[in-house]
Amino acid sequence: MAEYSANAVQTVQPGQAVVFTTITTPCNRGLVIPRLDAGSFLLRGWVPNFMTRSSKCCCNNVNYADYFVDFGANIAVPDGQTAGPISLTLTQNGSPITGSAMIVTPTVADAYFNVSRAISVLVPTGCCQSVTVQNTSTIPILVQNANIVITRPDLAMSY
Repeated sequence: MAEYSANAVQTVQPGQAVVFTTITTPCNRGLVIPRLDAGSFLLRGWVPNFMTRSSKCCCNNVNYADYFVDFGANIAVPDGQTAGPISLTLTQNGSPITGSAMIVTPTVADAYFNVSRAISVLVPTGCCQSVTVQNTSTIPILVQNANIVITRPDLAMSY
């Protein structure tokens, strides 16, 4: 398990990622490699030999490392912006992950809403892919108390 957080209020511009500032629990297996200043996490597609389904090439999309990504934060429209829908989305290699959008509609600026999403992220064996939490709104948003936990449930009992 790896956990990262950012408690201070940050302004996240449209198309940019939420930045994490604290490593609460590092990944001691080297499977989750954080780049906190960019808000991205590199997930390694390592699968132990005893878990692989066959000896086929990983490019045949046969074997995957299965990560569980759980994100939560408080978000708001900044003062000076028009209140309306705002959203964050989990992305994999820069593309939105289907079903991961978190949308709220504040009616006034600086009114915080809690958003969260937990989703499975598959990484092909032998590959690495990045995961971020991106502002998909058309305006900047405020993000506070951001927390992300990345786990590999399939490895929890293997060691």
